[in-house]
Amino acid sequence: MPTHRGSRDVIDVLTRDHRRVEDMFIRVIALSPGDRRRRYVVARVITELMRHAAAEEEYLYPAVRAHVPDGDRLAAENLAAHARARQTIKELDGLDPSDARFDEVFRRLIGTTHEHLEDEEANVFPRLADVCDPDTLRELGRKVERAERATSAWPSAGAADVPPAEGWDGWFQRGFGGWPAHGFDLPARGPGGWPARGFGGSPAHGLDGRSARLTP
Repeated sequence: MPTHRGSRDVIDVLTRDHRRVEDMFIRVIALSPGDRRRRYVVARVITELMRHAAAEEEYLYPAVRAHVPDGDRLAAENLAAHARARQTIKELDGLDPSDARFDEVFRRLIGTTHEHLEDEEANVFPRLADVCDPDTLRELGRKVERAERATSAWPSAGAADVPPAEGWDGWFQRGFGGWPAHGFDLPARGPGGWPARGFGGSPAHGLDGRSARLTP
């Protein structure tokens, strides 16, 4: 939902991206290791993260450096988080979802991303909103959206198994409805929309939350 600053400003656009990434993380965890759709969702997760990071690096963090007090430090810390995520993505992309190491590496990506998104929403976005007028924020939002649309899909997105009849995108847009019943509930959500207990200690093929449990 648009904030009071106006529709589709940069904070709205990037916060929407954050919620989409959260949803994709949960989708991967919800699928059993042998499910062929897992590889497709992982490719979508990587594509989303890379598009998001590239747009932030091109537009958000230059604006943070230019306008926010102590913006150089703030930008440097968050760009370092991007670099850590990219390194983990490279490691993850070389693993098949059925590989025994996949879940450990994927949980590491979730943990790194979780901390980064929380920091942006708690520290970067509010400070930027304090020093930029609504027109500037909206213009940044338009630039970020254009940059994200211009970034190609991650190459492994084309290597997924043969899709179901409606196509992978059709299945993906249907959300959780119709997924195989291998026994899971969505985890409890915390204040920022993330599972209440966080992802860091989740078991290899499941995620326990405060009031819900995800199991293979």
